[in-house]
Amino acid sequence: MKRKLAALLCTAVFTCAALAGCGSGTADTAETDAQAVEETEDAGTAGETADGAENGAVSDQEAADNVAALIDAIYVQQRTDETDAQCAAAKEAWDALTDAQKELVSGENADPDYFGRDTGDASLDDPRNQDGIGENELLVVSFGTSFNDSRVEDIKAVEDALQEAYPDWSVRRAFTAQIIINHIQARDGEAIDNMEQALERAAANGVQNLVIQPTHLMHGAEYDELVDAVEEYQDQFASVAVAEPLLGEVGSDATVINEDKQAVAEALTAAAVAEAGYDSTEAAAEDGTAFVFLGHGTSHTANVSYSQMQTQMTELGYDNVFVGTVEGEPEGTDCESIISAVSEAGYTKVVLRPLMVVAGDHANNDMAGEDADSWLSMFTASGSFESVDTQIEGLGRIEAIQDIYVAHTAAAMGE
Repeated sequence: MKRKLAALLCTAVFTCAALAGCGSGTADTAETDAQAVEETEDAGTAGETADGAENGAVSDQEAADNVAALIDAIYVQQRTDETDAQCAAAKEAWDALTDAQKELVSGENADPDYFGRDTGDASLDDPRNQDGIGENELLVVSFGTSFNDSRVEDIKAVEDALQEAYPDWSVRRAFTAQIIINHIQARDGEAIDNMEQALERAAANGVQNLVIQPTHLMHGAEYDELVDAVEEYQDQFASVAVAEPLLGEVGSDATVINEDKQAVAEALTAAAVAEAGYDSTEAAAEDGTAFVFLGHGTSHTANVSYSQMQTQMTELGYDNVFVGTVEGEPEGTDCESIISAVSEAGYTKVVLRPLMVVAGDHANNDMAGEDADSWLSMFTASGSFESVDTQIEGLGRIEAIQDIYVAHTAAAMGE
């Protein structure tokens, strides 16, 4: 009976009707319940005890399911008038759970890590959603990440570099992934503008000259969507310019490379080699070490950019560098293919590192996660290598990469 009473109280947290009814007949109800509990304990009925345990477990699951439903409701790419309230409700419901109930949270997209995983201190970030912009705005647009440390070290680092390079321009931020915006808002209380909000903010602030610097890797689907969004606001500013993504123009086939791809290849490889404790790629190769740089991959025609990066690595003499993708697009960049290529080349040690601006979910889970289908797990399970290590560091924190964005912004400004 004690457990049945506890279950009823737990259910009342999530039921307005139950809450409304708690004020009537309190003394009489308490006395009656106490007597009933005492009688049950005296009787020591095993069936009643088992029944109470079962009801308690159901109530825990119901509480967890309620939170999962609230998380799934904000795990969407479309912002609505209800989004702010939904984010607050999800966090409030999560905070009301016991530790045991939190472990039971499971939904279409919900799990305990949504609120429970420690990804760093969000207070170190700057959402850059301030008003008082002035006439010149530099809007830095990223896909985004809910990993706080990576957001600070990879995205904010690029924004800070651009602000330092262009002190007469107000640097502001927009993310294109509403799912990520909602996650950060619900968990950390940090509000980040989506593209529409950022453009509305710029227009409302009387911005005249708007330059947009995407932190995207290439001219892919995200970049195309960004351009489409900007076109709808084109007539609200005196001038609008969209700068190049990190790898610059795509090119027609896998053999076409450019200065941007060369600069990225050199900067990324140098950072990876130094982090691994080698003086050069040659020294790493002599020690049997290969570097696998993992991109996202895409079905967009821009996926040739990954093949071009592999071409660039080869032309630079980085024979122990391999480019793969999470999605396995373009063909031959999937995990199994890269494992075969590295093994056949005779390397016995592997270092995995993201070919992504941000070391977020893909880097932490798809690349370095504990699940059997992560690249770390699959490389290890292959049995072909003495060691498999990971470097969870995005491109955005590399100073030479930041310099490329600064140069792209300068070109968009006509400098």
